[in-house]
Amino acid sequence: MLTWLSQYSHHFGPLNLFRYITFRTGGATATALFFVFFFGPRIIAALRLKQGKGQPIRSDGPQSHLLTKKGTPTMGGLMILSGLIVSTLLWANLASRYVWIVLLVMVGFGLIGFYDDYLKVTKQSHGGLSGLTRLLLEAIIAVVACYAMMKVGTSETTGLALPAIKGYVVDLGVFFLVLGPLVIIAAGNAVNLTDGLDGLAIVPVMIAAATFGIIAYLAGNAIFSTYLGINFVPRAGELAVVCGAMIGAGLGFLWFNAPPAQIFMGDTGSLALGGLLGTIAVAIKHEIVLAIVGGLFVVEALSVIVQVVSYKLTGRRVFKMAPIHHHFEQLGWSEPQVVVRFWIIAFVLALVGLSTLKLR
Repeated sequence: MLTWLSQYSHHFGPLNLFRYITFRTGGATATALFFVFFFGPRIIAALRLKQGKGQPIRSDGPQSHLLTKKGTPTMGGLMILSGLIVSTLLWANLASRYVWIVLLVMVGFGLIGFYDDYLKVTKQSHGGLSGLTRLLLEAIIAVVACYAMMKVGTSETTGLALPAIKGYVVDLGVFFLVLGPLVIIAAGNAVNLTDGLDGLAIVPVMIAAATFGIIAYLAGNAIFSTYLGINFVPRAGELAVVCGAMIGAGLGFLWFNAPPAQIFMGDTGSLALGGLLGTIAVAIKHEIVLAIVGGLFVVEALSVIVQVVSYKLTGRRVFKMAPIHHHFEQLGWSEPQVVVRFWIIAFVLALVGLSTLKLR
């Protein structure tokens, strides 16, 4: 929205800064951060008043959780999403259709997560929304988003780029409406499964957002994308502003989510942020790189799949508890040890993901 100020730069030179994505990304980060800082305590107080007992804690999980986390309100994703939306609308160039597409997915997934959290809190149960219903709703939103990308993108929109091969794109054709939604849904649910300890999910999300903010900026610039041999996606550079807003909102949320957490992200936030990251990856043609940068989320999701399949087929569990962060807790790692070590892994994976930009 603020990009219109650049039209008056001939009257006041500094207004020309609003033309630059880098400047607006910084502005978006700061705006989202201060928005969550300011409104965070009010949102926490309102949620604590409405929810009473807060999010139900698993009785079969680490016993320390029953003592330290019981009564903590959930749906903290509302803080993140509100700050992200306000900041994006202020700082992004809203002429970019990609901005609207990623916001559509984020809000849609956020509403699904919100309803799931609402059912869990009101019923004081882990049941929530049925898995099949949830996946169906996510699929509808993801397919609509990918179809919109096909309409606003170039001829390469339906392609799958291979990170290690310069200029080679596998044209998926109509099957893009299968792979694209699958990436978005998988990302949303993988982040959702990772959100189980104080601060565990939000920092890797911010690391991934920073990584994809850089990639989106490069992919949206014809000169840089040509030099690096990555797909040029017109107007995709504006997604860097969205990523900046995500980082700012995430930092603000972490202030309240740091151990001992005053509020949990809940499905409201984790599902929405994962879906947002997945949509950005699909939009800028870096779906495979997402699996690298978000490798921590992939491992968390795979640990659950392996545990369920193993138990159903053999009656035995591979891990002491799934997702895998609880397995390490059961091995004797303290919660801060698990969280910080997983942050380190996420940072290393982000560096590996960025290195693929030159492996072409």
